[in-house]
Amino acid sequence: MARKSQRRTVERQRESTPPADSESDQIGLERLVFFSDAVFAIAITLLSIEIRLPDLGLYVTNAELWQAILSIWPKYLAYVISFLVIGSLWIGHHRRFRFIIRYDRTLIFLNLFLLMAIAFVPFPTSLISDYGNRTSTVFYAMVIILINVISAVMWWYAEHNDRLIDPKLSREERRHQMMISLLITGVFALSIGLAFINDDLAKFSWVLAAFTMPLSRRL
Repeated sequence: MARKSQRRTVERQRESTPPADSESDQIGLERLVFFSDAVFAIAITLLSIEIRLPDLGLYVTNAELWQAILSIWPKYLAYVISFLVIGSLWIGHHRRFRFIIRYDRTLIFLNLFLLMAIAFVPFPTSLISDYGNRTSTVFYAMVIILINVISAVMWWYAEHNDRLIDPKLSREERRHQMMISLLITGVFALSIGLAFINDDLAKFSWVLAAFTMPLSRRL
Protein backbone atom coordinates (compact mmCIF):
# COMPACT_ATOMS: atom_id res chain seq x y z
CA MET A 1 0.00 0.00 0.00
CA ALA A 2 2.82 2.37 0.87
CA ARG A 3 4.52 1.74 -2.49
CA LYS A 4 1.28 2.30 -4.39
CA SER A 5 0.70 5.59 -2.62
CA GLN A 6 4.27 6.68 -3.41
CA ARG A 7 3.78 5.82 -7.08
CA ARG A 8 0.55 7.80 -7.18
CA THR A 9 2.28 10.77 -5.58
CA VAL A 10 5.09 10.64 -8.15
CA GLU A 11 2.58 10.41 -11.01
CA ARG A 12 0.63 13.38 -9.68
CA GLN A 13 3.83 15.41 -9.41
CA ARG A 14 4.72 14.57 -13.02
CA GLU A 15 1.26 15.56 -14.19
CA SER A 16 1.38 18.84 -12.27
CA THR A 17 4.85 19.75 -13.62
CA PRO A 18 4.50 21.83 -16.79
CA PRO A 19 6.34 20.47 -19.86
CA ALA A 20 9.42 22.22 -21.21
CA ASP A 21 7.45 23.63 -24.16
CA SER A 22 4.56 24.91 -22.05
CA GLU A 23 3.02 28.31 -22.64
CA SER A 24 4.74 29.85 -19.61
CA ASP A 25 8.12 28.54 -20.78
CA GLN A 26 7.59 30.00 -24.25
CA ILE A 27 6.59 33.38 -22.81
CA GLY A 28 9.75 33.41 -20.69
CA LEU A 29 11.89 32.57 -23.73
CA GLU A 30 10.21 35.33 -25.75
CA ARG A 31 10.88 37.85 -22.98
CA LEU A 32 14.54 36.84 -22.98
CA VAL A 33 14.74 37.40 -26.74
CA PHE A 34 12.85 40.72 -26.62
CA PHE A 35 15.14 42.02 -23.87
CA SER A 36 18.19 40.98 -25.91
CA ASP A 37 16.86 42.75 -29.01
CA ALA A 38 16.35 45.92 -26.97
CA VAL A 39 19.96 45.89 -25.74
CA PHE A 40 21.27 45.37 -29.28
CA ALA A 41 19.12 48.26 -30.52
CA ILE A 42 20.27 50.59 -27.74
CA ALA A 43 23.93 49.71 -28.34
CA ILE A 44 23.57 50.54 -32.05
CA THR A 45 21.78 53.79 -31.24
CA LEU A 46 24.51 54.89 -28.84
CA LEU A 47 27.06 54.63 -31.65
CA SER A 48 25.67 57.72 -33.39
CA ILE A 49 25.85 59.79 -30.20
CA GLU A 50 29.65 59.74 -30.43
CA ILE A 51 29.55 61.54 -33.80
CA ARG A 52 29.91 65.22 -32.87
CA LEU A 53 31.43 68.23 -34.56
CA PRO A 54 33.97 70.35 -32.68
CA ASP A 55 32.79 73.71 -31.41
CA LEU A 56 32.92 76.04 -34.42
CA GLY A 57 31.43 79.12 -32.82
CA LEU A 58 28.34 81.04 -33.89
CA TYR A 59 29.68 82.64 -37.06
CA VAL A 60 30.88 79.66 -39.04
CA THR A 61 30.92 79.84 -42.82
CA ASN A 62 29.60 77.17 -45.18
CA ALA A 63 33.14 76.24 -46.22
CA GLU A 64 34.27 75.87 -42.60
CA LEU A 65 31.24 73.74 -41.77
CA TRP A 66 31.85 71.43 -44.72
CA GLN A 67 35.49 71.15 -43.76
CA ALA A 68 34.54 70.26 -40.19
CA ILE A 69 32.02 67.66 -41.40
CA LEU A 70 34.59 66.00 -43.64
CA SER A 71 37.37 66.18 -41.06
CA ILE A 72 35.65 63.75 -38.70
CA TRP A 73 35.62 60.90 -41.22
CA PRO A 74 37.27 58.54 -38.67
CA LYS A 75 34.11 58.83 -36.58
CA TYR A 76 31.98 57.85 -39.57
CA LEU A 77 34.24 54.88 -40.26
CA ALA A 78 34.13 53.73 -36.64
CA TYR A 79 30.35 54.07 -36.67
CA VAL A 80 29.99 51.94 -39.80
CA ILE A 81 32.37 49.27 -38.49
CA SER A 82 30.61 48.93 -35.14
CA PHE A 83 27.16 49.08 -36.71
CA LEU A 84 28.04 46.15 -38.97
CA VAL A 85 29.72 44.27 -36.12
CA ILE A 86 26.75 44.64 -33.75
CA GLY A 87 24.36 43.93 -36.61
CA SER A 88 26.13 40.68 -37.49
CA LEU A 89 26.18 39.70 -33.81
CA TRP A 90 22.43 40.34 -33.62
CA ILE A 91 21.85 38.19 -36.71
CA GLY A 92 23.79 35.34 -35.10
CA HIS A 93 21.94 35.77 -31.81
CA HIS A 94 18.59 35.84 -33.61
CA ARG A 95 19.42 32.71 -35.61
CA ARG A 96 20.58 30.73 -32.60
CA PHE A 97 17.47 31.50 -30.63
CA ARG A 98 15.44 30.03 -33.46
CA PHE A 99 17.05 26.70 -32.52
CA ILE A 100 16.92 27.16 -28.74
CA ILE A 101 13.50 25.97 -27.59
CA ARG A 102 14.05 25.96 -23.82
CA TYR A 103 15.96 28.03 -21.31
CA ASP A 104 17.29 27.77 -17.79
CA ARG A 105 19.03 29.98 -15.26
CA THR A 106 22.50 29.35 -16.68
CA LEU A 107 21.43 30.39 -20.18
CA ILE A 108 19.89 33.57 -18.76
CA PHE A 109 23.14 34.54 -17.03
CA LEU A 110 25.26 33.69 -20.07
CA ASN A 111 22.98 35.83 -22.19
CA LEU A 112 23.26 38.67 -19.68
CA PHE A 113 27.07 38.53 -19.85
CA LEU A 114 26.81 38.63 -23.65
CA LEU A 115 24.52 41.67 -23.55
CA MET A 116 26.80 43.40 -21.06
CA ALA A 117 29.66 43.08 -23.55
CA ILE A 118 27.45 44.23 -26.43
CA ALA A 119 26.38 47.34 -24.52
CA PHE A 120 30.08 48.12 -23.94
CA VAL A 121 30.93 48.29 -27.68
CA PRO A 122 30.23 52.06 -28.03
CA PHE A 123 33.18 52.80 -25.72
CA PRO A 124 35.91 51.05 -27.78
CA THR A 125 34.21 52.53 -30.85
CA SER A 126 34.81 56.02 -29.46
CA LEU A 127 38.45 55.09 -28.86
CA ILE A 128 39.17 54.07 -32.45
CA SER A 129 37.30 57.13 -33.76
CA ASP A 130 39.17 59.59 -31.51
CA TYR A 131 42.63 58.02 -31.53
CA GLY A 132 42.81 55.17 -34.04
CA ASN A 133 46.22 54.07 -32.78
CA ARG A 134 47.46 50.58 -31.98
CA THR A 135 46.19 50.56 -28.40
CA SER A 136 42.62 51.49 -29.36
CA THR A 137 42.64 48.98 -32.24
CA VAL A 138 43.87 46.13 -30.02
CA PHE A 139 41.39 47.04 -27.28
CA TYR A 140 38.50 47.06 -29.77
CA ALA A 141 39.52 43.65 -31.12
CA MET A 142 39.76 42.24 -27.61
CA VAL A 143 36.20 43.36 -26.83
CA ILE A 144 34.85 41.70 -29.98
CA ILE A 145 36.80 38.52 -29.19
CA LEU A 146 35.28 38.45 -25.70
CA ILE A 147 31.78 38.80 -27.17
CA ASN A 148 32.30 35.90 -29.56
CA VAL A 149 33.83 33.69 -26.87
CA ILE A 150 30.79 34.26 -24.65
CA SER A 151 28.52 33.58 -27.63
CA ALA A 152 30.35 30.32 -28.38
CA VAL A 153 30.13 29.21 -24.75
CA MET A 154 26.41 30.00 -24.69
CA TRP A 155 25.78 27.95 -27.82
CA TRP A 156 27.91 25.06 -26.53
CA TYR A 157 25.92 25.05 -23.30
CA ALA A 158 22.57 25.06 -25.11
CA GLU A 159 23.60 22.48 -27.69
CA HIS A 160 25.51 20.01 -25.47
CA ASN A 161 23.50 16.80 -25.11
CA ASP A 162 20.47 18.58 -26.61
CA ARG A 163 20.14 20.47 -23.34
CA LEU A 164 18.12 23.42 -24.67
CA ILE A 165 17.79 22.91 -28.43
CA ASP A 166 15.68 20.80 -30.69
CA PRO A 167 17.26 17.31 -30.75
CA LYS A 168 16.32 17.04 -34.43
CA LEU A 169 18.70 19.86 -35.34
CA SER A 170 21.27 18.54 -37.81
CA ARG A 171 24.89 18.03 -36.83
CA GLU A 172 25.98 20.32 -39.68
CA GLU A 173 23.91 23.22 -38.35
CA ARG A 174 25.24 22.69 -34.83
CA ARG A 175 28.82 22.88 -36.09
CA HIS A 176 27.99 25.83 -38.31
CA GLN A 177 26.75 27.91 -35.38
CA MET A 178 29.88 27.17 -33.37
CA MET A 179 32.20 27.70 -36.33
CA ILE A 180 30.90 31.24 -36.96
CA SER A 181 31.97 32.44 -33.51
CA LEU A 182 35.33 30.71 -33.76
CA LEU A 183 36.10 32.17 -37.19
CA ILE A 184 35.18 35.72 -36.14
CA THR A 185 37.34 35.27 -33.06
CA GLY A 186 40.19 34.21 -35.32
CA VAL A 187 39.77 37.27 -37.57
CA PHE A 188 39.97 39.73 -34.69
CA ALA A 189 42.80 37.80 -33.03
CA LEU A 190 44.71 38.10 -36.32
CA SER A 191 44.06 41.85 -36.35
CA ILE A 192 45.76 42.18 -32.95
CA GLY A 193 48.97 40.85 -34.49
CA LEU A 194 48.55 43.09 -37.55
CA ALA A 195 48.08 46.13 -35.31
CA PHE A 196 51.73 45.85 -34.28
CA ILE A 197 52.65 46.16 -37.96
CA ASN A 198 50.09 48.71 -39.16
CA ASP A 199 46.99 50.08 -37.42
CA ASP A 200 45.03 50.69 -40.62
CA LEU A 201 45.85 47.22 -41.96
CA ALA A 202 44.47 45.71 -38.76
CA LYS A 203 41.20 47.63 -39.13
CA PHE A 204 40.83 46.66 -42.79
CA SER A 205 41.32 43.01 -41.84
CA TRP A 206 38.03 43.16 -39.94
CA VAL A 207 36.31 43.04 -43.33
CA LEU A 208 37.22 39.35 -43.39
CA ALA A 209 34.55 38.79 -40.72
CA ALA A 210 31.93 39.30 -43.43
CA PHE A 211 33.12 36.09 -45.12
CA THR A 212 32.93 33.92 -42.01
CA MET A 213 29.36 32.75 -42.62
CA PRO A 214 29.88 31.27 -46.12
CA LEU A 215 33.28 29.94 -45.04
CA SER A 216 31.79 28.22 -42.00
CA ARG A 217 29.24 26.53 -44.27
CA ARG A 218 32.03 25.04 -46.40
CA LEU A 219 34.09 23.96 -43.41
